[in-house]
Amino acid sequence: MRIARVLTRLNLGGPARQVLASDPLLVRAGHAVRVFCGAAEKGEGDLADELAARGIEVERVSGLARGLNPAKDLWALSALRSKLAAFRPQIVHTHASKAGALGRRAAAALGGARTVHTFHGHVLEGYFPDIVSRRLIAQERRLAARTDRVIAVAHATADDLVRLGVVDPAKLVVVPPGIEIEPFLALARPAPGTSEWSAARRGPLRALLGADPARALVGVIGRLAEVKQPLRALEVLKLLAAKHARLELVYVGDGELYAPLVRAVRALEPELARRVHVLGARADMPELLAELDAVLLCSRSEGAPVCLIEAHAAALPAVAMDVGGVGELVAHERTGFLAKSVDELAFGLDKLLESDAFAHGCGLRGRLRVRERHSGAALAARLDGLYHEVWEAAPCAS
Repeated sequence: MRIARVLTRLNLGGPARQVLASDPLLVRAGHAVRVFCGAAEKGEGDLADELAARGIEVERVSGLARGLNPAKDLWALSALRSKLAAFRPQIVHTHASKAGALGRRAAAALGGARTVHTFHGHVLEGYFPDIVSRRLIAQERRLAARTDRVIAVAHATADDLVRLGVVDPAKLVVVPPGIEIEPFLALARPAPGTSEWSAARRGPLRALLGADPARALVGVIGRLAEVKQPLRALEVLKLLAAKHARLELVYVGDGELYAPLVRAVRALEPELARRVHVLGARADMPELLAELDAVLLCSRSEGAPVCLIEAHAAALPAVAMDVGGVGELVAHERTGFLAKSVDELAFGLDKLLESDAFAHGCGLRGRLRVRERHSGAALAARLDGLYHEVWEAAPCAS
């Protein structure tokens, strides 16, 4: 089959990481896959070259970007129509809101192409003013009506889409995210107190940070955006700083809140500020996770965050806000802790820091939880079956 993927950009975030994990396997299975995307934003990394090196054609679409810009959006829509017509796909698979809106409109002009759209979470309620949310829901409802199949990355996301009347349940399917999981599964996670455990805590990350093996490094991983609420982690640090003098935070990611985060860190008392490290975007996630002790997720909206899949695959426990599909990844008190507030985030992290043995056990159980379900091979197999099912069914009326 000829499959077109349409994404806003190929940054280091979840949608692009999933494309990287599954699409080379789809090509190996005999499909022709081409990715259409805009340019990555400054500082957030770009996986286009890595995709091309694995045999996936990538075409840039001028004007395709996040945010509302009518002139650029019209330019991007015109470019997409032209590029898709030249490729002649049987399946057009779009991701997230902007690429989903423009990609599905462009696909409607092809005649015969089937459309699939993935919600990697949503911001349809509780994010914008009510009037804006209502307009977004109405737009997504119209788009879903002429989409052959809608994918949600988590059951919680699917439930929201049905509850909000966005999509007919008959069109909706849950496809969990998949990543290139093998490098994370290959990481050794020695038992605390052993010589191997001490040796593993003397790697390049701790050397870079000046953190000795006794320090507890907790990663705050993901795009530095309002929806991720990265400054909440500083509140958690303040609550635990006196009890856990070894606790340090390691931010990995970039985005519009990078500068505000740096200012907030500088405004802390010097002793606290020395315990916060802001690394920016990094592509060497397995190496970084190998030296962390836990991952902290403070988001107020999520689908099925890839950073938690990576953390568990690396045998790390996680403490996360119980939003979206997070509870489908983190098992409360088994692989980490789920929280409804900053206080509960601090409570969960406190429990992990109180016992290295308990935290170690949580991480190992997390690895078992994600190793099969969230691999690139599992994602590719699910998409392969879905694409054939969609192609063989009657097309959706546009």
